[in-house]
Amino acid sequence: MNTVKKTETNKLKRAHLYYKYTGFYSFVGQSLKKAIIPIVFIIAALIVVDLYVIDFSNLFTYITETYAPINILLVFLASESLLGLVPPEIFIAWSDKMPEPILYLTLLATLSYIGGIISYFIGKWIFTIPRVYAYMEGKMKKHLKQIRKWGGFLIVVGALLPIPYSITSMAAGTIHYKFRNYLLFGLLRFVRFYLYAIAIFNLV
Repeated sequence: MNTVKKTETNKLKRAHLYYKYTGFYSFVGQSLKKAIIPIVFIIAALIVVDLYVIDFSNLFTYITETYAPINILLVFLASESLLGLVPPEIFIAWSDKMPEPILYLTLLATLSYIGGIISYFIGKWIFTIPRVYAYMEGKMKKHLKQIRKWGGFLIVVGALLPIPYSITSMAAGTIHYKFRNYLLFGLLRFVRFYLYAIAIFNLV
């Protein structure tokens, strides 16, 4: 038993050293710094708008009464499949105003997961275009090297953190990351939605 524990500990230590020396932690840190500022700005702006301009609770109630849920879910799927154009947090807030919030939250998480899969295959398809391939292997060669090097951990970061998951999924597709592993790591997308919902449901 102790031997197994030591083996697992050694594996974790080796993995930690590998990601430390290859610059993975630095890469994630820089990505988070770039993402945190606009996210904080957006949250602050939303709070100010909610207090002085629009009551978001009434707004989302109006949306749920005006538009069919299927239309909103389809818009969300399109967004999650194409670069994550609309922040998922907006849709999470919308789900709180539905008759069964947890059900709709789960639908959103599932559609985000499916959207990521669509993005994965878009990434695979894009890389078959000669001009795109030449550009990626030229100007983007350094970034591709990093993505190939870290693979699964980047998918985990994209699934959990406020970084467009669609972009991470496309990147996984361009490097032909093993699809089975991509599906496995992508399940963390559900964790993100449920955790964010705890905060957002209390806000709106």
